[in-house]
Amino acid sequence: MKILEYIREDGSNPYQKWFKSLDAQAAAKVAVAQARLELGLTSSVKWFSGIGEYRIDWGPGYRIYLIRDGDELIVLLGGGTKKRQQRDIDEAIALSKEYKTRKKMR
Repeated sequence: MKILEYIREDGSNPYQKWFKSLDAQAAAKVAVAQARLELGLTSSVKWFSGIGEYRIDWGPGYRIYLIRDGDELIVLLGGGTKKRQQRDIDEAIALSKEYKTRKKMR
């Protein structure tokens, strides 16, 4: 499975912004989750509203928000914690729509 991070039109990267804010232990847990996605292991992903939420059952309940683009591509949109879950979901849905709109325009 190929993993990409969504780059917005202005060049910003919501996933990297979030990832860089994590402490070393949390970043390691997220890196393992990302590696599992690359292997095609999506059993920890809950799909809804056109996006996926990869749940990491550790610490404050980290989440990675993503979409699938075809059978072999996952696009990472961002991340968060259980505490901010609804705001993070809303942002991921908006980024997903932005991604799909930009893709259609190519």
